[in-house]
Amino acid sequence: MNQAATGHYDKVRAIFDILNGNKEADLLIRNLNILDVHGETVYQGSILVYDKRIVALNPDEAITRVKETFDGKGLYAIPGLIDAHLHFESQLANPTALAEAMVPCGTTTIYAECLDLLSAAGDDGADVARDLFRDHHKLPYRLFAFAPGKKTPAAVTRAVLDMEPVIGLGEFEHFTYSSGNDDDFRKAAWVRERGGFMNGHWGVTALSDMMLNYLPAIGVSNNHDVWNEDDIEKSIRYGFPTHIKFGVGSSEVIKRLLRAIVDRKFPTDNFMLCTDNISIERLRTMGHMDWIISLCAEMGINPIKAIKMATYNTARSFHMEDRIGSLTPGRFADIVLTDSLSRINPLYVFKDGELIARDGKLLRNADIDYSGMCTKGVAGAGDLTPQMLDIVPIEVSEDGTKAKVYLFDVYGRGHDQFYREVWVPFRDGKVVPEVEGNTHARLSVVQRYPDGKRHVVNGLFKGVNLDRGAVATFWPAPKPYFVVVGRDSEEMCHCIRQVDAYSGACIVTDDKVDKAVMPLEIHGVMANMSVEELTSSATAIDAALEELGNSNEGEPVVNKLLSLFISLHRFRFMA
Repeated sequence: MNQAATGHYDKVRAIFDILNGNKEADLLIRNLNILDVHGETVYQGSILVYDKRIVALNPDEAITRVKETFDGKGLYAIPGLIDAHLHFESQLANPTALAEAMVPCGTTTIYAECLDLLSAAGDDGADVARDLFRDHHKLPYRLFAFAPGKKTPAAVTRAVLDMEPVIGLGEFEHFTYSSGNDDDFRKAAWVRERGGFMNGHWGVTALSDMMLNYLPAIGVSNNHDVWNEDDIEKSIRYGFPTHIKFGVGSSEVIKRLLRAIVDRKFPTDNFMLCTDNISIERLRTMGHMDWIISLCAEMGINPIKAIKMATYNTARSFHMEDRIGSLTPGRFADIVLTDSLSRINPLYVFKDGELIARDGKLLRNADIDYSGMCTKGVAGAGDLTPQMLDIVPIEVSEDGTKAKVYLFDVYGRGHDQFYREVWVPFRDGKVVPEVEGNTHARLSVVQRYPDGKRHVVNGLFKGVNLDRGAVATFWPAPKPYFVVVGRDSEEMCHCIRQVDAYSGACIVTDDKVDKAVMPLEIHGVMANMSVEELTSSATAIDAALEELGNSNEGEPVVNKLLSLFISLHRFRFMA
């Protein structure tokens, strides 16, 4: 036999010997209430682990030999939780920092996009991908990644498709695939040739029926962009395994989706759970997939079916149910012990049969240095003037008393509410920022590196309300733009110039004095910080803004502002 065949022979023989009491297994977890996701039942038993995988349920303990025994204390054993779609650089933490916040929540597997980081790196995207994925096997969670379907040159996508742990093509750009872009044809052809997966994207009710046919026809594997009941109905009708996403949506949107599943009695086998984008603070205070499952149960979904939406359904969708997603022989020993099925409380988290988190604390993390990925800022806003940030009306009423302007909102309330044109008072040639009796801060979207005339979009903003001062941030993908919120053009311009000194950052200023700074040193999209440092930095931004009059709820302001870039690009507010 060749070396590979010999290795498999040894493992097959070892498992036979273990089950017959002639060889030691690695771990026996006893005294459990085990969730059977296939039969949707719970039974009392034990789990035997060898070489990272489950090799037996309820083994004969009279003959079983084992190196270590763990008392499950009558807790429920459920499969390690899975996030079906996560932009694991867009939540600002590097992969090891993400582990600190995520794994104690019971998440042992993620299916991850990396398009923003690689887009920010431009032609160097392939090299950055290699740095990002370096030592991924050491991480205390299982990572399956996707090459960028949008925002990067086709050559970068092709190179990344050949890397580990890449399993397919990430979300397409709806502007290009719906217009017949040749790069998109090439990217889809490459992943079809490899037999990989393609992630779907864009609220399906916004697409023509022909595009809804086109996506599954070319092999798009799923859809993670549903915002209402009609989106859900069309998504599953066209054969998309459909992700219900929780990270970027407001509570109203999330509950609307879950209520539709319950009220319409949509079979839950159609659905998986994902976060898309989620802040480290939210992971640490509310949880991850554990919190999502609990909310599903609270909204009326059977708890076992909700757990399947974050485990087995996802594994099956990516054709990996033989490896993850259930507690059955042959699967990796990714196991979460919880004292409830309806309110997940990850007391113990195992990956590959190793206890990696207990009582909300990570016990083992990878030691990976990402400092080599940090970049220096290249200034581009030196000629920016305060006058460029003044709101110029789209239209002025015939009597000259009202002006039509843009009113923007946070991304998470849905695409249809992201922006609208509103009439506001117009006095002495200036816009008065009042809408329906409410005073709003201003928002400016500013091109960082102009090619000729600098592109600037100005309007009002509902998401952050300041009495004074300003907050600005920057996002480089797919185009380098600043966003700044404030009341005074001069202060807003100064705040942008402070951010301009960094490759990326979020900065709060008051009277042209820095009040809080969060550097995003890894190509302007990720912080080279530990979880504690990252959380502290985001909290400092919120605290500084609170002193300036803002009252924040939900995600930290830095995440809210960075999420804006998704819709700013989507609705063509970038040149």
